[in-house]
Amino acid sequence: MSDRNVAALTADSDYIGFIHHVKQSTGIDLAQYKEAQMKRRLTTLRVKNGYDTFSDFFAAMMKDKELFYEFLDRMTINVSEFWRNPNRWEVLRDIILPDLQQSGRRLKLWSAACSTGEEPYTLAMILSDKNVLGQTGILATDIDDGALSKAKQGLYLERSLKDVPKDVAARYFKPEGHLLKVSDTLKKNIDFRKQNLLLDKFDEGFDLIICRNVMIYFTEEAKNKLYHKFSASLRPGGYLFVGSTEQIFTPAQYGFESTETFFYRKK
Repeated sequence: MSDRNVAALTADSDYIGFIHHVKQSTGIDLAQYKEAQMKRRLTTLRVKNGYDTFSDFFAAMMKDKELFYEFLDRMTINVSEFWRNPNRWEVLRDIILPDLQQSGRRLKLWSAACSTGEEPYTLAMILSDKNVLGQTGILATDIDDGALSKAKQGLYLERSLKDVPKDVAARYFKPEGHLLKVSDTLKKNIDFRKQNLLLDKFDEGFDLIICRNVMIYFTEEAKNKLYHKFSASLRPGGYLFVGSTEQIFTPAQYGFESTETFFYRKK
């Protein structure tokens, strides 16, 4: 066997060991993510922090909380903004929510993999403008403690509000130094919690689940599992709202029917 092949096998074994140790220590199963994409991203992070092997990087990560948070941040792609793809939020506001409100009951909504909070806060703004925020339950979850901490803090760069209508931004944000702070009215109506989508059991009875721009990082097997879990968590007639690159091509196998683009209703 050539030296090159030996080096490749050693590198593969190093990364496989890293996956095993991460799952054993944290419950996070990196094997459920697309391997080439995840390995490339984490290799960049490892090299940037000066570690020659994933074994050394894992050992350091377990001792250094900031390094572990950096790993989570890189793994979960915490890139978000308010009103991302505005026309989809308009469909939610003008078509989906009025349909759900016909039931007359308190709505139960969930922003899954909410990152640093832009998505659930966007939802809360829409509900507040409809004067139903106080009569609606919003759960927002993410696997990353650092992202959840930022979401609860509610401080954002102005550029993350580029798609927010100016009158809406004026109602719900106030300057704080170089940042903008989200209104306490929105904050107090969102329940932020830590959750591992692949591992944890989901609550039930949701009218709407929003999970956008996350599924693209998972393997087909993991996606299939999650779509079944989301379906089981929705009430009949409830909706799953996915990202603009995450169309479900066979929704019926999960008990869904396609309605508006990127919205799927549970039959």
